[in-house]
Amino acid sequence: MKDLTFETLLAVFEEIFGPTLFWVMVVAAVVITLGYLYVLIRDRSVSWRKFLFAQLSMPVGAVLAVWFVMVMTKSRLSDLGGPIDVILFLGIAAAGALGMAVFVYTVESLLGSKRTLEGGTDAKPN
Repeated sequence: MKDLTFETLLAVFEEIFGPTLFWVMVVAAVVITLGYLYVLIRDRSVSWRKFLFAQLSMPVGAVLAVWFVMVMTKSRLSDLGGPIDVILFLGIAAAGALGMAVFVYTVESLLGSKRTLEGGTDAKPN
């Protein structure tokens, strides 16, 4: 493998996750991203109440992402071989945290909840 190409990355990810699961994850990521963009355009502002709740979910997303990759690659923490593995795991955790925050914010904005619908707006009362 002399060059790192897009086709090589696709092949590697399909080998790790299997073609069906990989493409389901890609479609889910696209749908959630489009939903997030729709919510931002529709609301024309960020709801700080929903944003805080989304941030509180980020550690869960980080842990789940690392766990998911470890399960799919059949590895353990003792298999970490050096600094690049730690950097990769931190990147996976960061991606999982960000993905969970976007997912939670989008779902809460689209479905709403009693907690966020009662307040109406995030502005402080006079």
